[in-house]
Amino acid sequence: MKWPTVFFAIFVVAEGIPINDRNWQLVPSGDGRLHLINTNPYDVPEMDEPEMLFNPQQDIIFRLFTRANPTQPQILQLNNAASISGSNFNAAHPTRFTIHGWNNDGSHFMNSQIRDAYFQVGDFNIVTVDWGVGAINPNYITARNHVGGVGNTVSQLIDQLIAATGANPDNIYVIGYSLGAHAAGSAGKAQNGRIHSIIALDPAGPLFSAGQSDAVSPADGGYVETIMTNAGVLGINTPLGQANFYPNGGRLQPGCGTDIGGGCSHDRAPQFFAESITTSTSFRATRCVDHGQILSGSCTSSGPDANMGGQPSNFGRGVNGVFYLQTNEASPFARG
Repeated sequence: MKWPTVFFAIFVVAEGIPINDRNWQLVPSGDGRLHLINTNPYDVPEMDEPEMLFNPQQDIIFRLFTRANPTQPQILQLNNAASISGSNFNAAHPTRFTIHGWNNDGSHFMNSQIRDAYFQVGDFNIVTVDWGVGAINPNYITARNHVGGVGNTVSQLIDQLIAATGANPDNIYVIGYSLGAHAAGSAGKAQNGRIHSIIALDPAGPLFSAGQSDAVSPADGGYVETIMTNAGVLGINTPLGQANFYPNGGRLQPGCGTDIGGGCSHDRAPQFFAESITTSTSFRATRCVDHGQILSGSCTSSGPDANMGGQPSNFGRGVNGVFYLQTNEASPFARG
């Protein structure tokens, strides 16, 4: 039997097993449950039960939603052209991939909220990337190490959509949350940066740093945007995109209270993005001089303002740098 992570940690402490306290972090999964994880695998005593194997090409489920089937998905399969030709996928419509994070699957709220928002404004092919077989794992390190494989598999499906239907990469966005944000970046890398936009929603922080081969980077797409809502805790603090938005300073979000563990603030990123697609009141942000001003809480305007998120993205508008904005405590969040 595999013990819940937090109880395992309590056992470790109670038994006096030597650990380095700096390696332990509280991380909530998408259901808000806290897990105490160790970011150094050499600190954790071995468990008897082996890790579940994850083969991205076999285990990822790609679910297609369109306005013709807004809630009942059609399954797209790698190396199965008939699954594409027999679906409602329309290459004339924009395509959006959504990728969930740790300890979640395709049912995570970010998928339905973003999907429904796009359908409010137009015809889209929405493909949810369900990598739950690899993501639902009490071992955060193992799940973290899957993001490159997830991104590469998403890239393979993109190649097949292009080959089978003539879909244009200029019409494709890949949107990821937490660990899924880095998977989105990896998909863009595998596409050699030709994807229109990569949207990274509070990219996971533990075990990630700028410049890593599977971390989001500015070259992953024609336009790469990050939205940081729990930066320095569950999300990474470092600007990883061409444009990096820090709502309310990027760490603790209004309406989240003390937010022990950061789960409420972390979840704000996909909520803000979903609202940005449909709102008539924009998430208007001020461009700051540098990231240091975000950290110090004092932003001096240093260029044109920009809207966070939105449909279409900021591609081609020269939006770059770090941005600060304020939001409301509850939906609707945008202040204009």
